[in-house]
Amino acid sequence: MTATLPPTLVDSHTHLDFADFDGERDDIVARAAEAGVTRMVTICTRLANEPRVRALAETYPGVFYAAGTHPMSADKEPLATLEHLLKLAENPKFVGIGETGLDYHYTPESAPIQQESLRVHIEAARQTELPLIIHARDADEDMARILAEEHRAGAYSCVMHCFSSGPELAAAALDLGFYLSASGIAAFKKSEALREIFASAPVDRILVETDAPYLAPPPHRGKRNEPGYTALTAQAIASVWGMDYADFARQTVENFDRLFTKAHLS
Repeated sequence: MTATLPPTLVDSHTHLDFADFDGERDDIVARAAEAGVTRMVTICTRLANEPRVRALAETYPGVFYAAGTHPMSADKEPLATLEHLLKLAENPKFVGIGETGLDYHYTPESAPIQQESLRVHIEAARQTELPLIIHARDADEDMARILAEEHRAGAYSCVMHCFSSGPELAAAALDLGFYLSASGIAAFKKSEALREIFASAPVDRILVETDAPYLAPPPHRGKRNEPGYTALTAQAIASVWGMDYADFARQTVENFDRLFTKAHLS
């Protein structure tokens, strides 16, 4: 008998360059494919590391990449320039801008430079027509305000990566036409409130991700995450929209392709 293939999925946000995966990347990409995760976007959080992240994307056919300055590094790294981001976007495997955003939980003291950096990334997303990848933590009010101000100045697309903020920011993002991405957090037993926020969102605006090596879903919570576990998160939250796993997986892939228009296998 021919084995039934698992539903196809995309891990919309992972960090393959992190040292947690050293010596194992071939196996990790292979395990992801076995779980149905045939594509992934690996995220560069410091522009100085972009060559290494790009090399990973160029090594594996199903791996794409994005680059930007993480908000927690905004005061430690040179300010990203529009020209640099536009140049990076010329690479065929470069599919998104970021991650960027605001983090007032760990680095509230650098809020002004975080906001300046965020606006540079937004302009790059606007000019390249690539999706902006947002990290937001304990900064919901400023995040919603800046995203809306910038959208009024000129439309751009965006995903709220690893969404775990409040319902007001979710509504503000959805009102702008943006997407929410569910990580393993949404599958945690005590995340009922977060799942309720996702339930209020249209299913055609939902992505799934790992943020690996962080935030592994059950039954691996507390251990190293990896892209293949995208399937565990998708299986755990499909019922939020009253869907079976296969249908939900198919919907999230359609959503990903609509947003990440460059991330197609040749």
